Amino acid sequence: MGAMEYPRTAAEFNRQFSTEEACWDYLVKLRWPEGFRCPDCGNPKAWLTSNKLFRCGTCESAVSVTAGTIFQDTRKPLKLWFQAMWWVVGQKNGASAVSLNHVLGIGSEKTAWTWLHKLRRAMVRPGREPLTGEVEVDETFVGGVEKGGGRRHLGNKAMVVIAAEIRGKGIGRIRLKQIADGSSDSLTTFVREAVEKGGVIVSDGLQSYRSLPEHGYRHTRRIVEGRTKASTLLPRVHRVASLLKRWLLGTHQGAVSREHLDSYLDEFAFRFNRRTSQHRGKLFYRLVQQAVAVSPAPYAAIIKHVRGRQGQKYNR
Repeated sequence: MGAMEYPRTAAEFNRQFSTEEACWDYLVKLRWPEGFRCPDCGNPKAWLTSNKLFRCGTCESAVSVTAGTIFQDTRKPLKLWFQAMWWVVGQKNGASAVSLNHVLGIGSEKTAWTWLHKLRRAMVRPGREPLTGEVEVDETFVGGVEKGGGRRHLGNKAMVVIAAEIRGKGIGRIRLKQIADGSSDSLTTFVREAVEKGGVIVSDGLQSYRSLPEHGYRHTRRIVEGRTKASTLLPRVHRVASLLKRWLLGTHQGAVSREHLDSYLDEFAFRFNRRTSQHRGKLFYRLVQQAVAVSPAPYAAIIKHVRGRQGQKYNR
């Protein structure tokens, strides 16, 4: 199997990643596909130390293949990480910390919970391409988040904005984000982050979208009139909203902390945008590829802003 190829089946996965050495080699090839380069000075020449560090031939920096990735400072074998990633992408409706720990025996529910949040970070590719062409945009309220006040919430609901590419009668790629409110600032900021300038934004009649042409977007408004349902005017975002709510309710029992809601939205988008992939292995490959491209997130940083986190955080 080539260096950048991926296993198609569980049997191929088990053969390809049967040793710690094989997993390490795979990370090296994904992190430096053109060959090693020192992150400090850019020098391509280095030698490998006995403890698997690249020693730069110019500045003598010692570089680990896991440094600066989600695997940084892990005490668990890479083989176990690979097994976790293979299992996670194989779960059509996502995974919980309880099930991950039960299947792989990672060590504790706390560790499994932390791993899942690290992997969700890796589901957002740095520098990913914005949505293009005609894009439906609308807001929805997602229930089941931790109760709290503020404009972002209505009881235990959070406002989420959804963008979905129009591809004929179907849906292309999507983006989702929790927003503070339905103001022009909140919605315009999201559109500018998610959609390529020059695109056509298709929205309902909300006044907050009227400033989009000032930011380089064409704007089409669809107004609900008479017995017309909003779901027929913006069918793609309404379909995505329905699937999202069903997913949160079914996989996560409708209960996530609002501080982590965006991570779950990222996971949902990762799975949805790759829904037509024919091979589980391709999802695995993309996840590992992105895992070496995103910065590390220690447990303390993940739970930093979570209120009431003792005893209730691991399945959220």
